[in-house]
Amino acid sequence: LGTCFGASFDPSDTGLLSLQVSCLCGSAPCLLCGCCPSAKNSTISRLLFTFFLFLGTLVSIIMIIPGVEKELYKLPGFCEGSGSVLGVQTHADCSSFLGHKAVYRMGFAMAAFFFLFAVIMVCVRSSKDPRAAVQNGFWFFKFLVLVGIAVGAFYIPDGAFTSVWFYFGVVGSFLFILIQLILLIDFAHSWSQLWLRNADESNAKGWYAALCIITFIFYATSIAAIVLLYIYYTKPEGCTEGKVLISINLILCLIVSAVSILPKIQDAQPHSGLLQASLITLYTIYITWSALANVPTQTCNPTLLVRNSTSSATATQPLTTWWDAPSIVGLIIFILCTLFISVRSSDHPQVNKLMLTEESAAGAGSEAAVESGLHRAYDNEQDGVSYNYTFFHLCLLLAVLYIMMTLTNWYRPDESLQVLTSPWTAVWVKICSSWAGLLLYLWTLVAPLVLPDRDFS
Repeated sequence: LGTCFGASFDPSDTGLLSLQVSCLCGSAPCLLCGCCPSAKNSTISRLLFTFFLFLGTLVSIIMIIPGVEKELYKLPGFCEGSGSVLGVQTHADCSSFLGHKAVYRMGFAMAAFFFLFAVIMVCVRSSKDPRAAVQNGFWFFKFLVLVGIAVGAFYIPDGAFTSVWFYFGVVGSFLFILIQLILLIDFAHSWSQLWLRNADESNAKGWYAALCIITFIFYATSIAAIVLLYIYYTKPEGCTEGKVLISINLILCLIVSAVSILPKIQDAQPHSGLLQASLITLYTIYITWSALANVPTQTCNPTLLVRNSTSSATATQPLTTWWDAPSIVGLIIFILCTLFISVRSSDHPQVNKLMLTEESAAGAGSEAAVESGLHRAYDNEQDGVSYNYTFFHLCLLLAVLYIMMTLTNWYRPDESLQVLTSPWTAVWVKICSSWAGLLLYLWTLVAPLVLPDRDFS
């Protein structure tokens, strides 16, 4: 065991003992030692849990591919031998729901897995807690637990499961979009501060030019996207909802952009500027696009017919395809945000406090690993955890619900159970999340003026 960590066994070293016991069951350090640079045990654990999330997402994507979708007929009670669809006796075409039901059940399994760990890890304060060994080790058994839950999820009776789980997905997705917005705002501020700091230290105008170019690209892309939204998702007569939603978000983006460069805001926050505002604007336009792609009115949504119609005009089209442009962009953002949650703490104490992620000092372990020149994972949580275990698992749970809704296009069976339709619920959830994000960013700008006694540096 000592060679696994590049060190001899010391019975008095409780942290090393914990890691070595975990190693017996396939811990993160043992999986990576000898082939990777020295890394924090907490970071490796987060990455491996994220890998489980991505693995489940990949399985969901595979199950919704039309060729694989047909094989789901063979699952007991899924279609064959079942006289009901979603628990209701009907003659509806089961093929309309195969991929939809499979993704929902895989999403339920992953959500249950992360919820289980969120409950188990409540109030873990350091790696000396026995439960920390469960968090940072036993990966083979964790995989078996996830597989077992996933298999069991496919035997859940239909009943009202899909209808109820849809609303769980809507609420969870809304919360995860808010987390995405927090991370995006933090990333935008850190990006701007880094480039401005480099410009001040090097006296190079190239950094300022790069800021201007990136800001221009973001705003130009946003303007082009708004024009396209007006062209494809509105009509000269009708489509009033789409026109109103696009116009409101356009006005709100102009307001936050103007506020970001006001003299008083600049005095309170010298690093605030148009780069952050342009990135928030671009993301807001994406959310608006995603919301309009769920408008259930066919004349105002050019992608609606291809994705959910069972009419003869599109009989050859897959019924539950997810790979439209908004979903692909959403999948990419989902991957980036979950990786961001897994590997990084914020440069801003306020964001760390909000996200419950604040790296504890791991000086002794880090320095020992570097000085010895050994490639191993070291325990950086003996004095205190570097992130809140429960909150991390809850974030992954919300990520599961978000990707579940993305892969099913936020669709649900209509009243006749003949087709998957896009409800207005999806539209308003996305639009409200875009408004919440803009208000949150606006608060980061005006907070130093509203609360002058607090430190927002």
